[in-house]
Order: sequence, then structure tokens, then C-alpha cells
Amino acid sequence: QAQLVESGGGLVQAGGSLRLSCAASGRTLSSYNMGWFRQAPGKEREFVAAISRSDSRSGGSTYYADSVKGRFTISRDSVKNTVYLQMNSLKPEDTAVYYCATAYRIDSNWLADRWGQGTQVTVSS
Repeated sequence: QAQLVESGGGLVQAGGSLRLSCAASGRTLSSYNMGWFRQAPGKEREFVAAISRSDSRSGGSTYYADSVKGRFTISRDSVKNTVYLQMNSLKPEDTAVYYCATAYRIDSNWLADRWGQGTQVTVSS
């Protein structure tokens, strides 16, 4: 089990940017598909972005939900054992608790396996 800790959330105005970090201990994240998911109050967690494990056939490939494609970028720093989510052009509808997680894919659907505590992102109008 990977222990994941998210950070970098906060309050930002619409159109602003934020960078989330996911630090891991106990596991090497390069061996896992990693994903970012988010959950707004009263809603189910939804997929945001994912990056495939480095030793897979599609190693390093990135995937995004349509709602964030072109605005968010997921990346991995294997030396720091950290996964990032760069969020640009933020919108109020991006407001949610963001979670990083080890992830897996069934067909084209990304699902979370183990996730961290989450970090709050609030985008004001």
C-alpha cells in the first residue's frame, strides 16, 4: 500500500493557476499508474487525470477528463517520488477536494485504488 499525501490546494480566483503535489512513501510511484480524482460536496468522486506507470507498454502516457483537457497537466518526478497536477485557467466548477491515487484502467475508464487524504481547491468567481 502506498501512503499518499496531497498538498498545494487553496483559494484562487477564476482564471488563476494552482499546482498540486502528491508525495508518496512506502512505494515507488513509477511502478504505478497514478491518477488525480476530485469530489465536490454531494457528488461522487470523478476522474480528472492519470499517468501510466513508467514500465508499461504505454509508459508515461497521460489521460484527461474532457472537462479539464487543455487546462490541466499531470506529471511525475521519479527522483522526488512525486506526482503533480498543474491546473491552469481554473473555473468555479473545478472547486472540489482533490485526491491523488494509485489507479487502474478498465477499458477506457480510470478507477482509483488507494488514495490520500485530499487537498481542497476553491475557485472563486
